[in-house]
Amino acid sequence: MKKLFLSALATISLISANAQDSTAVEETSTPLVISGSIDAYYKASPNNLSPGTSFADGETGFNLGMANVILEKAGEKSGFVADLVFGPRGDGAVFLDADSLGTGNNFAILNQLYAYWNITDEFTLTFGNFNTFLGYEVISPTGNFNYSTSYMFSNGPFSHTGLKLDYAVSDNISLMASVMNATDATSGPLGVNTPTFGFQLGLFDAAWINVVAGDQDGNAEGSAGSTFQVDLTAGKDLSDDFYLGVNTTYNTTSYDEDLYGFSASGFYGAALYAQYALSDALKAGVRGEYFAWHTSGADAVSVIDITASLNYTVGDLTFIPEFRIDLSEDAWADSKGDPLSSLPQFYLAAVYAF
Repeated sequence: MKKLFLSALATISLISANAQDSTAVEETSTPLVISGSIDAYYKASPNNLSPGTSFADGETGFNLGMANVILEKAGEKSGFVADLVFGPRGDGAVFLDADSLGTGNNFAILNQLYAYWNITDEFTLTFGNFNTFLGYEVISPTGNFNYSTSYMFSNGPFSHTGLKLDYAVSDNISLMASVMNATDATSGPLGVNTPTFGFQLGLFDAAWINVVAGDQDGNAEGSAGSTFQVDLTAGKDLSDDFYLGVNTTYNTTSYDEDLYGFSASGFYGAALYAQYALSDALKAGVRGEYFAWHTSGADAVSVIDITASLNYTVGDLTFIPEFRIDLSEDAWADSKGDPLSSLPQFYLAAVYAF
């Protein structure tokens, strides 16, 4: 009986130890988090024309944005993000996916796909495809106040594929360095034999200086050569109700003059974002942007974008009525080929975040 009692006691102790180990695993494990959004919009514009910016450029009438599903798992030392997009906005976000290149591989639903390793509290290594660190606006409509996007955002970049290292120097200073495939090559290097590099300096969690530089084609004939882009993004709450943001950028890419007739092309611009909370549910905001395309040997083509938006939130649903007018002397023409100096647009968008 004594031996039987000791054997039973040992078994109970073993079960208890295993249960404690299981509990410890459960306590340190992190759950899979699912989030995302859906959006749709109505658009009205004379002559059924669009200013040429991304994602809200559908026909006059009712249009779909996208369904966005994000899977995330964030452990103490490592984690991953799988960001899936479905619909016209998603197609526009991943326009250089492998399927669009005719390879037969349909990766068009992958907006982001990366894993990361928290090497220390200060260093994080990220590997995969991630949305760009340049610019003020983002692909998801939940991250923008205005529904239609700016020219600076629409001219890119959108995403990068490669490896980046983030370093938190202090509470007020951060650094990032990356080595990547060609800009916006969501999957596949587009024949790139040399990398593109990225750098970022963050200051006081309110301003970021960003740089992308590198060869875009690996010397492939008939493609773009080396690109350079520098970008400043900043924003700050000036009061409990008033927010002010700014973005400015300059981009240039070299070309084979014998093939294209010019040696360089790119863009530059600046935008101011002002937002004011009228109440807990209603906010008003204005974006004012100056943007220009430049090509060597030719005059720059410039445009001014003025966008006024309201955000009315009901739970997780946000309605965005928006009026936008784009002004330019050279950018557009009507169906008869006559120049247009302005393009007024009206949008009514619905964005649900979950």
